[in-house]
Amino acid sequence: QVQLEESGGGLVQPGGSLRLSCAASIIDFSIKTMGWYRQAPGKERELVASISSSGRIGYADSVKGRFTISRDNSKKTVYLQMNSLKPEDTAIYYCNAPVKNQYSWGQGTQVTVSS
Repeated sequence: QVQLEESGGGLVQPGGSLRLSCAASIIDFSIKTMGWYRQAPGKERELVASISSSGRIGYADSVKGRFTISRDNSKKTVYLQMNSLKPEDTAIYYCNAPVKNQYSWGQGTQVTVSS
């Protein structure tokens, strides 16, 4: 059963923007902290943004000031607004709960920042 489905990725030029969506078929989604991760070729998966059930937000330094995470509990969806994209943002982006026992990973959505 697929619980997390990411979408919204694509090819964008440096400086461009994308908005990623994560549809989470999760019971009690509203009380779960959720996060966005990314994994670039040859690199470990890293957490880039998180948002708690109460709306507390954290960002990795690499995306701070450029990315905005948000959530819509009624839609069980978490978003990542990505602005001022850089080539180093190129990665597969995933959503999940930033906890020890995570949900099964979805397929992710590919973000490619290139001219």
